[in-house]
Amino acid sequence: MIFEHFALNVNNIEDRIKWYVTYLNLQIASAQQEPPYMTFLADSGGRVIMELYHRPDEEITNFADQHPLTFHLAFVSENSESDKDRLVAHGATYVEEVKKEDGSHLIMLRDPWGMPLQLCQRTTKF
Repeated sequence: MIFEHFALNVNNIEDRIKWYVTYLNLQIASAQQEPPYMTFLADSGGRVIMELYHRPDEEITNFADQHPLTFHLAFVSENSESDKDRLVAHGATYVEEVKKEDGSHLIMLRDPWGMPLQLCQRTTKF
């Protein structure tokens, strides 16, 4: 089995997609123009990683009320400090950061809607 994607039912879907494409360099791999607006996003390498959609008749997780370690999206960053500053300037909020003994630098943010994002500048890449 090969991982394909995970899916999230979210509010503000159009704004979120625009923000993720603009500031996280994700690409729209496929988008449905009518409800529930299923949109598949790919990373900069072209690999689909997640689907966002909006179904108001189903539960929408309020990530702002959860600890960021309960769920977060993690992205490789070559310069986590610079990426943090850029994302915060465009609506993300800073949560915390960890500098590991091996030199890795992990920064936790929240996107403008409260979903946790982690920037991973690892000394040894996965």
